[in-house]
Amino acid sequence: MTDAALAVPARALALRLAWREMRGGVRGFGVFIACIALGVAAIAGVGSLAQGLVDGLAREGRAILGGDLAFTLIQREATADERAFLAAAGDVSVAATMRAMARTADGRATLVEVKAVDAAYPLIGAVAADPAAPLADLLAQHGEDFGAVADPALFARLDLEPGARITVGNAAIELRAALVAEPDKLAGGIGFGPRLLVSEQALRASGLLQPGSLVRWHYRVRLPPGAGEDAVAQVTAAAASRLPDAGWDIRTRSNATPQIERNVGRFSQYLTLVGLTALLVGGVGVANSAKHYLDRKRDVIATMKSLGATGTRVFAVYFMEIMMLAGVGVVIGLAVGAALPFALAGLLRPLVPLPFAPALHPGELGAALAYGLLTAAAFALWPLGRAHDVPVSALFRDEITPDRRLPRARYMVAAVLAALALTALAVVAAHDRRIAVIFVVAAAAVFVTLRLVAVVLMAVARRAPRPHSTMWRLAIANIHRPGALTPTVVLSLGLGLALLVTVLEIDANLRREFTAALPEKAPSFYFLDIQAAEAGRFDGFLRAQAPRASLERVPMLRGRMVAAGGRRAEDIKARPDAQWVLHSDRGITFTSEVPKGSRVVEGAWWGPDYAGPPLLSFEKKLAEGLGLKLGDDVTVNVLGRNITARIANMRTVDWESLGINFVMVFSPNAFAGAPAIDIATLTYPGGGGVAEETALLKAVGKAFPSVTAVRVKDALDAVGAIVSNLVLAIRAASSVTLVAAVLVLGGALAAGHRHRVYDAVVLKTLGATRRRLIGAYALEYLLIGLATVLFGVAAGSLAAWRVVADVMTLRFAWEGGPAIAAALVALAVTLVFGLIGTFAALGRKPAAVLRNL
Repeated sequence: MTDAALAVPARALALRLAWREMRGGVRGFGVFIACIALGVAAIAGVGSLAQGLVDGLAREGRAILGGDLAFTLIQREATADERAFLAAAGDVSVAATMRAMARTADGRATLVEVKAVDAAYPLIGAVAADPAAPLADLLAQHGEDFGAVADPALFARLDLEPGARITVGNAAIELRAALVAEPDKLAGGIGFGPRLLVSEQALRASGLLQPGSLVRWHYRVRLPPGAGEDAVAQVTAAAASRLPDAGWDIRTRSNATPQIERNVGRFSQYLTLVGLTALLVGGVGVANSAKHYLDRKRDVIATMKSLGATGTRVFAVYFMEIMMLAGVGVVIGLAVGAALPFALAGLLRPLVPLPFAPALHPGELGAALAYGLLTAAAFALWPLGRAHDVPVSALFRDEITPDRRLPRARYMVAAVLAALALTALAVVAAHDRRIAVIFVVAAAAVFVTLRLVAVVLMAVARRAPRPHSTMWRLAIANIHRPGALTPTVVLSLGLGLALLVTVLEIDANLRREFTAALPEKAPSFYFLDIQAAEAGRFDGFLRAQAPRASLERVPMLRGRMVAAGGRRAEDIKARPDAQWVLHSDRGITFTSEVPKGSRVVEGAWWGPDYAGPPLLSFEKKLAEGLGLKLGDDVTVNVLGRNITARIANMRTVDWESLGINFVMVFSPNAFAGAPAIDIATLTYPGGGGVAEETALLKAVGKAFPSVTAVRVKDALDAVGAIVSNLVLAIRAASSVTLVAAVLVLGGALAAGHRHRVYDAVVLKTLGATRRRLIGAYALEYLLIGLATVLFGVAAGSLAAWRVVADVMTLRFAWEGGPAIAAALVALAVTLVFGLIGTFAALGRKPAAVLRNL
């Protein structure tokens, strides 16, 4: 080197050489850049979308909630003292929500989500209707008819037009307009029926408000102008201190929709993990690209070393070049990810009724940047490190005998540190760190296992008997020869197929549970709001109308858990699968007998004549998730009273039966004298027919107008639609990883093209025919693919089993059709990709290649 060159600082010289190398062409790095860009775009786009939704929910908190605070009571109205407290805080609006049956004059009926509002509603925002008119006019009473605004789905379901009349309970309702926009719709959650907006007077006239009826009373409070978060916190604290036994669920404008925010966080975490999986799969492409790029640069590296370049200098040059190329992929990914929210904004607004305004989120983009660069470094350091100590002579010999030595310890340590940094980032940035840790451990286990599969496959091929067939002998030799594609093909194909089988098996099991298996064993109807005074007559009526069906009826109250095991509910650190028990109110019952579908597995059931302190039976798995044990006290607030009971036993529950099951079952004396209502199920053996169920629905609606009938098949259809959309979203998200796997597979096979050309030329020179060579290569890809497919199907099925059984708590059944179809597609992709490169290699003329050997 010249004196001037020696005077240049080492880093600057390495950077200059790396830049000159890049100017000479980066052929072979297309897959590298595409994989990095794909993973970074997925993470940046998902993070930006999720953050945009969270920001929108926070920004529109008052409008979503309908006020600065909302106080919700179940099965009872606020007392005079409670109303006085709320009125002292600010402007108050009252709304009551419940499920009921809407009936036409000719007997048609459907479930509706009734929302009865007072004159002050809405405190924030406005109701939009078609035709447009003031809400007070649309809901006003004209003669005996009360006005209503209904969801367009109700008009379609009952084949009605504006101006038509229906009956809800004992109230005559005129449908005066279609509901276009409801300002606080998100705060109410998801309903099973269309919205019916009526006045509070209409609900009281319906006769549906009976003691114990399943109605929620929402009291929205608008604080004086300029009230900040301190004022909101003061009202919340005062409510807890002055009215500790009210039992209301309090929400503020800063947590207007906690369930939606949790779901956005969970789904964004899933999508982020999918993007990270795509990056990890792409990392294999990074390692392959680095390895094969250095393989092509043997002459350049040999020249640099012969001129005095140290191994450290060689490593620095190519590491900088790799990271600059990774930077190109990261920049492309960041640009796509940042643009994604803007591109999808118009599509999301009609599909997702959430406040969303696209924006640039530096934190999310920065995390995606770190993910991309760390992935590139973690996967490139190892192959780049091997070039440090390879002598010039070995570099020239590598054409025939590749060097298998490990890189120096410092490069291995650097690779491990980069991997640990990537792991730490994935865990720290996760919505649920437990799931992130499981993902990291599972990803490491899958990588190690796939590597072992490749090693075992190569060892078996190496020790296999030599077949007489030349094609078979050549195919088997190619599996274990130096520079074989086996490890890369097994890794990329195995990861992609395992993920595909996981998604397909989850999809098949969800569809089976919600569209096939459940209706066969589930009740045909749920009946709600059966008054105790009418229970006997109701039983007799159903037995006369449906003599072949079985009836089950139990009392029910609604209550919120406020303390358990000596801890306040908000202080309980519950497992993720048990947290829902603490959210909002739960259905509870009391009985002297073990409920159907339950089995006592720990402790003892109370006797039929028990009259001691209140006892409680808790579902075992959920009790464990809440950290509860036998003998612990649990306090629930029911109808404004705190009731404390001791856990006497634990039960397992058959939730899949869709029968009447409860997390908490109390001894009968716990709620003596409480105005409980009954709920019932009616089950036809083998399922009821449409005509039979429709006739029963009409008869019940006519004889018991205050009873709400829920046809289970309709509810399952609604759930099935939600499940289908969820599975569709999972499929779309998982396709990112599948695309990365295909890219890596194609890149690996393309990287081996030079070896294929060399082999093909030598073998053709020795007399091998094109047909024989194609057959040998096809057998090689088929054997590698078969071994990988077996692992991919097994690993994907195992992962789906754990997700369905542990996370979704459903029964898992292996579906062979989707798994076999995915396996055949994977085999076909491997063969097609492999043979495309093979045909190109076989087309090369021997003379031109042999002159350059």
